[in-house]
Amino acid sequence: MTKKDLIELVAKKANLTNKASRDAVSATLNGIRDSLKKGEKVVITGFGTFSVRNREERPGRNPKTGEKITIAARKAPGFTPGKTLKRAIR
Repeated sequence: MTKKDLIELVAKKANLTNKASRDAVSATLNGIRDSLKKGEKVVITGFGTFSVRNREERPGRNPKTGEKITIAARKAPGFTPGKTLKRAIR
């Protein structure tokens, strides 16, 4: 499913215009992104939790040359599905 498909689905389910649906989906995704940028956790009950995970510095290898390199530590977004979502997929 693409963002466009999601917008169309929300428009049909919520009886909204495509523009209103696009605004709603964009506002939701932007809110999640902005909260993660601040380092906050976003919990959507029944769906899951979005959080920022810290990746440690680790050794790696340049696949082109085979040279050993160090991959720098960084932050990465993470998602943990909730129980309701896990049950729905089974």
